[in-house]
Amino acid sequence: MRVSKKRFIYLISPNKIKKSFYNNLNVVLSSNLISFFQLRLKQYSLIERKEIGIKIKKICKKYKVKLIINDDPNLAKKIGADGCHLGQNDMVIQEARKILRKKIIGITCHNSKKLIKQAVKDGANYIAIGAFFKSKTKKINYIAKPGLISWVKRFTKIPVVVIGGINNKNFRKLLLHKPDFLAISGGIWDKKPAKAIKEFL
Repeated sequence: MRVSKKRFIYLISPNKIKKSFYNNLNVVLSSNLISFFQLRLKQYSLIERKEIGIKIKKICKKYKVKLIINDDPNLAKKIGADGCHLGQNDMVIQEARKILRKKIIGITCHNSKKLIKQAVKDGANYIAIGAFFKSKTKKINYIAKPGLISWVKRFTKIPVVVIGGINNKNFRKLLLHKPDFLAISGGIWDKKPAKAIKEFL
């Protein structure tokens, strides 16, 4: 899990993969700002996600970016990804660990100290907290305050990923609280990606 301090972005895929996506991904990852790329596709079949995941894996490897698969430890294992991310309604971490062994498993903890404590106890490799801002990417059911980041950093040493509506106009407010990574999706993909990534330099 060691990464360059400069690589503070945990990049999440757009909801739809267009033809231009792979070229844009090359450009964005070449910025040296990205530590993780999460493939999160809710409307695609398993076969489609596997094909897309294999293509993305090659690009991630080129730029030394960790590939994380959302929701599906089995798919992560099949394509040789670096790990998976689990929500509270997905497979429990103990079962995912049997599949992925020592690979990375991240857990969504929303704004709950109880869920954070449980994820740490269960051996999560990182936790994701938020949302901190409104998002167009997914429906927001939980709102977190920046003070939660500071609390988590005191409570545990495992990496903290902050999520929810993060863009070039608000990301510096969160960096003041020293999270390990900022999860960004729409802040890159809803614009021209090559231009958008430069706004985080």
